[in-house]
Amino acid sequence: MQLHISPSLRHVTVLPGKGLKEFIKVKVASRRVSYRMLFYSLLFFTFLLRFVFVLTSVDGIDGGETKCSTIGCLGKKLGPKLMGKKTESNVPEVIYQTLDAPLDKDELRGRSDIPQSLEEFMTEVKKGGFDAKTFAVKLREMVTLMEQRTRNAKIQEYLYRHVASSSIPKQLHCLDLRLASEHTNNAAARLQLPSAELVPALVDNSYFHFVLASDNVLAASVVAASLVRNCLRPQKVVLHIITDKKTYYPMQAWFSLHPLSPAIIEVKALHHFDWFTKGKVPVLEAMEKDQKVRSQFRGGSSAIVANTTEKPQVIAAKLQTLSPKYNSVMNHIRIHLPELFPSLNKVIFLDDDIVIQTDLTPLWDIDMNGKVNGAVETCTGEDKFVMSKRLKSYLNFSHPLILKNFNPNECAWAYGMNIFDLEAWRKTNISFTYHHWVEQNIKSDLSLWQLGTLPPGLIAFHGHVHIIDPFWHMLGLGYQEDTSFADAESAGVIHFNGRAKPWLDIAFPQLRPLWTKYVNFSDKFIKGCHIKAS
Repeated sequence: MQLHISPSLRHVTVLPGKGLKEFIKVKVASRRVSYRMLFYSLLFFTFLLRFVFVLTSVDGIDGGETKCSTIGCLGKKLGPKLMGKKTESNVPEVIYQTLDAPLDKDELRGRSDIPQSLEEFMTEVKKGGFDAKTFAVKLREMVTLMEQRTRNAKIQEYLYRHVASSSIPKQLHCLDLRLASEHTNNAAARLQLPSAELVPALVDNSYFHFVLASDNVLAASVVAASLVRNCLRPQKVVLHIITDKKTYYPMQAWFSLHPLSPAIIEVKALHHFDWFTKGKVPVLEAMEKDQKVRSQFRGGSSAIVANTTEKPQVIAAKLQTLSPKYNSVMNHIRIHLPELFPSLNKVIFLDDDIVIQTDLTPLWDIDMNGKVNGAVETCTGEDKFVMSKRLKSYLNFSHPLILKNFNPNECAWAYGMNIFDLEAWRKTNISFTYHHWVEQNIKSDLSLWQLGTLPPGLIAFHGHVHIIDPFWHMLGLGYQEDTSFADAESAGVIHFNGRAKPWLDIAFPQLRPLWTKYVNFSDKFIKGCHIKAS
């Protein structure tokens, strides 16, 4: 121990032996130092150093590798900190080495000596005879085996959901056939929609115009019923339903036999639009090329699930790209709304997997500030599983073309319920940009993005989006099982985006009633096709 007194007698410095990181400085107020105070200070520091020494030493004196006295344990905890040393781990180094060593998964194939559960593992441990290395080996084998089984089970679940969501349930197929037959045999099922006196309303901008593109009669009926039933001024509502050629007759039959007066319903197939039948339509060309590339690039669902290196979530995303929905003209047609409705100034575009729970006419009062697309952003919200989507969630930022043009952390937005200012849209090159990037993605073997029409939409509408209140569009009811009924019920529009569509058996049972409340299960067509509430 060393004692240093400054010449001015203002500072007394006591330097103990090695081990303390910092010296202790005692500041004295006056020029004269009390020798009694100096003596007691030296005595206190001497006692403190000896106490620390005892704490660090007594554990070894008490003996034993697994036990220590109260003072010894305290010394073991406080001593290294006071002496500037790191606390050593109680886990033997051999366990770290064994767990960190690579394990060939083929080594586990056909093995019957690996514990199948934690209970079996603990039973073997209690029998004794395990050294540290054997313990670590058994633990590593058990955990690796469980990881393999969990991964395989997750992939099988995704595969089954993919098959279930991609197939047409026989009840929906039955409904289409019965309605098509009714259209042939019943003149009341072939009514002009809308009637001749209401046709001028189709291009009247004083009405509230909604557009729904769907080839699913049951889903379209729920969207239409929920829209009209919750509207405060249904007599001012015009719903334009666009469908494909094969679904046109069933769709016309349904809405002819189930009118939603006083709202005006128009049912039109794509081939009825003059613009769609003239020349080449970019979206159809893109779809044809996209389908060819996907079939070659993906190799089908069997090739996807056979991959043993990718994470289950990646495999699920690839399976989802095979869904017919993502190569359906109904999913692409929204990008041509200005051409399809040249006389309209503003429309609200609706997906067929939504339910409307409030009056949507106030959306016309929102000032879009010159923007084209009014949408809910998807990067903020309490549900981080659903509301955490940014551009990097959809676009491949490892590709230089994407990295050069976009910010990966920029917030994404959602399709499903969108306000489109068609007047503002016609002044932009949004549709051209959309098809340009779809073409670029096809040329790059789908390396810019892999899923759906939202990624090119995010690009095409970049800088043209006006964010609206999330109340108007609640997402994730088709894949977030933890969504509470109360939260969903309080939203203006709920969206069953995801595989668990409400008309499928894989729908979440606690959320399905929000959709089924708009289905009349006593209707003869619904009843005849055995479509049930649960």
